[in-house]
Amino acid sequence: MKRRKPWNRLLCIVLPTVMAGVGAATASAAAALPDAARSAIDKLLQVQTAGLPGKVTFGIKASASTALPPCEDFEAFMPAGTAPWGRVSIGLRCRGEKPWMRFVPVHVAVEGRYFVAARAIEAGEAVGAADVTERTGDLSALPRSVITDAAALRGVVTANRVGAGAPLRKELMRGLVVIQQGQTVQLVAQGQGFSVSTEGKAMTRAEVGATVQAKTRDGRLLTGIAGEDGHIRLSQ
Repeated sequence: MKRRKPWNRLLCIVLPTVMAGVGAATASAAAALPDAARSAIDKLLQVQTAGLPGKVTFGIKASASTALPPCEDFEAFMPAGTAPWGRVSIGLRCRGEKPWMRFVPVHVAVEGRYFVAARAIEAGEAVGAADVTERTGDLSALPRSVITDAAALRGVVTANRVGAGAPLRKELMRGLVVIQQGQTVQLVAQGQGFSVSTEGKAMTRAEVGATVQAKTRDGRLLTGIAGEDGHIRLSQ
């Protein structure tokens, strides 16, 4: 044990110095990107992320390899097919006398709400309000198909078993069939101050929210939307 003491003292002296050097290198790397380049990336992402379902923040992952040649006129762009979501590479062009192009790694986080199963839901079960729980987190860390709008959970059943706490995804849901082909249905027309209904026969099966046609007793074909109650709301 006595022989290890000099090494311990040496580590106490050297380690802070090494860590300080690492910190200085990190700070230097972060500063490698000019303010004008950062500004161009900021403006691009503000436009590209408008309308995303949540609060968007983004961080530029500058590194020593991000050091750029001199430039006075930067243009930021996103490569074709790239979505501003999670880890992306943003292109930077210099439009000066000596043009060049580089790519900068950026992480786009989207803080928003999403829904998870409040209990284990078996395949084919109808999903009700008591079956789901709302959570908040970085949507970019979840599958892109995660459900963020409660309206998408109305009138649906599970296509596969969903474990308790699992994020609810669009591909795990399918519309609840409320109308069968040949079924007698109520056709409802509503407007300001009036509501009229008649009977008809459904021409096809339909899920909640699907467009469906029905033939009335006098032979007319009417088109509407299948409601959760099995009625067809006629198009206005």
